[in-house]
Amino acid sequence: MKLSINKNELQTALGVVAKGATTRSTLPILSGILLKAYEDTLTLEATNMELSVRCSLPALIEEEGSTVIPSKLITDVVKSLPDSAVHIETKEDTEEAKVLCDTSSFSIKTLNAEDFPGFPEVNGEDRITIPFSTFSHMVRRVARIVSKDESRAILTGVLIEAGDNILRMVATDSYRLAVTDTDFEGIVDFNAVIASSFLSELASLPEGNETIDLALAENQIIATYGNTTFVNRRIEGNFPRYNQLIPDTHETRAVYDTKQLMEAVKRTSVLSNKTAPVKFDLNGASQTTQISTASKDIGAASETIVSSMEGGDAVIAFNFGYVIDGLSSVETDKVYLELQGSQRPGIFKSEETERFLYLIMPVRL
Repeated sequence: MKLSINKNELQTALGVVAKGATTRSTLPILSGILLKAYEDTLTLEATNMELSVRCSLPALIEEEGSTVIPSKLITDVVKSLPDSAVHIETKEDTEEAKVLCDTSSFSIKTLNAEDFPGFPEVNGEDRITIPFSTFSHMVRRVARIVSKDESRAILTGVLIEAGDNILRMVATDSYRLAVTDTDFEGIVDFNAVIASSFLSELASLPEGNETIDLALAENQIIATYGNTTFVNRRIEGNFPRYNQLIPDTHETRAVYDTKQLMEAVKRTSVLSNKTAPVKFDLNGASQTTQISTASKDIGAASETIVSSMEGGDAVIAFNFGYVIDGLSSVETDKVYLELQGSQRPGIFKSEETERFLYLIMPVRL
């Protein structure tokens, strides 16, 4: 194998494909990236047997062939090279690859390409195409809400629903629930629970392509972004019937300046810890909310902020960290808090333009 390729394009592709490699397997081949040179294309592949990634990019191929190079080594080497053409060469009688660029030269031990697992050849049926900016924005809003408990696999994923001109993403860890919607005219029906970690990896991809395709194939999800294809296992099981948790009415509703509320919650929690409750005391007569925390071992703090209210007075407490997570996903100037008493879930909502809802179970006072 002998080829020449643009350094920056190769570096970007390696950074993406390396997401599929693993260093925790007993199989050394899975820690490598497969390089296949054919005609005028260099194809890179990596897999950890759950996630597979393939990226194709143009290259000047002098001799066709394939090899496997340890992912971290080839990624670090290419990253360190100057901005010039990169030349990669292997020979049949040696188990090493030469990487040349300008005056730099590296020899890296390789693995047998014949031992590398084949890339999953699957054909997706249900398929949606989403503007990448919309996709990444929605994922970032809900991905942090999923459960970390692997024994409840369905809660470690994000539900993606599409239909009736709406694209929706939902996440829950059973203590809180996040729902974000986007109007999407003409979108086809789609329903799948996809690992939050996988979606977050996709959302972190370098921008440069306008859309991302998601397709379903039996127990797998296929994501295509530009010249890169990802195949990952879907999460099997029934996602909670989250609509039943969202009340249609409320007894009390308060409107806050989002930034002011976030800062008040953070300040009052300085004397507590991330899992401590933060109390909201809503007063309709004064149109204010007192936010407070208390710790027997440390002390107490409170702050009163303006809140335009309707309905009766209310007192409720939430996990401090959960409140911060929810408010971090609200991007509108105003945020609404809707309550049905101190023992029922509270709901934070963004303004209508953003279509974001965040439900939190209360903490007993």
